[in-house]
Amino acid sequence: MTHPFLDLAPLSAAHFASIEDRVARLLGTEQDVVIMQGEALLPLEGAIRSTAGPGTTALNVITGPYGQTFGNWLRDCGAEVIDLAVPFHTAVTADQIREAFAEHPEIDFVSLVHAEAATGNTNPVAEIGEIVREHGAVFYLDAVASIGAEPVLPDAWGVDLCVIGAQKAMGGPAGVSAVSVSARAWARMTANPRAPRRSYLSLLDWKDRWIDAGRTTLLHAPAQLEMLALEACVERIESEGLDVLTHRHATAAAATRAGATALGGGLEPYVHEASEAAPVATTLRTPPGVVASELVARALSADPALPLAAGGGALAKEMIRVNHYGVDATVGAVQSSLAALGAALAEQGVSVDPEGARSAVENAWR
Repeated sequence: MTHPFLDLAPLSAAHFASIEDRVARLLGTEQDVVIMQGEALLPLEGAIRSTAGPGTTALNVITGPYGQTFGNWLRDCGAEVIDLAVPFHTAVTADQIREAFAEHPEIDFVSLVHAEAATGNTNPVAEIGEIVREHGAVFYLDAVASIGAEPVLPDAWGVDLCVIGAQKAMGGPAGVSAVSVSARAWARMTANPRAPRRSYLSLLDWKDRWIDAGRTTLLHAPAQLEMLALEACVERIESEGLDVLTHRHATAAAATRAGATALGGGLEPYVHEASEAAPVATTLRTPPGVVASELVARALSADPALPLAAGGGALAKEMIRVNHYGVDATVGAVQSSLAALGAALAEQGVSVDPEGARSAVENAWR
């Protein structure tokens, strides 16, 4: 018996390379793009361990949990780390980055998350990139949540290491990811004696054995199903149009903020300024006395497929995430999510206006 997911012909090196080329076009980059055979944590960690070590002074921007993780990896590599943490309801500013360089001119590496799906904020990468370039530091960017939801332009922004994953706004698989690497970043890795070699984390292995060898022989058997899913995902984005896709996510975010405000009951956007809110997901603060995780559980009991989640860790008490990304960046998903939250609030005796929320979402979507 045959099956569409089984008995496939091996994925050739040429086919693999063609998928990399399509991802590069999606990013609008002339840099090398490496598709790595694992979830985005693989290139995120691999890129840091390849470029950082003793002698590195890193400015690590923390606007959510991933920034905290990057700081831990940098310290583990032996780097001196300067953490720049801002409240999770806001974004870092270019002025704060400039001030950090003024206080620590020795900074030669900057790590930043573009959009934090976990906290719902997004950072001004273009402005920050100008400052990083002025000081000659290597710029490392986590664009896993932002790609497909808002512009991601590593070349225009001076990003040396831009990591993306397909599982959020792109609406693709989680089992493969990609990183664009500038010539400057390759040189930094080559000069780093601690850069991983003969390792699944190694980017230099991909450069030496894949890119520099003409992309004719893969390092190991690729994750075939995930690669084919990634190709289909990029093909779908090309068909819809990247601008259309990003507009759809921005509209979903605006509609969710407007609908939540109109719903009332004390539910309000967690990120204060709309300009600092990520298009990939909207976070909401629950009213006093309402535990976010319990409210989400009640909302999901009616429809477990809704793109709702409580915040992680301590944020589970006060934060709700509406994950309107990928196939859920639609008016229907936003309407259903807010309706379920409104019903769950009403069960607790909180006064809400579901019709007002519905109208606000529809108006925002026009």
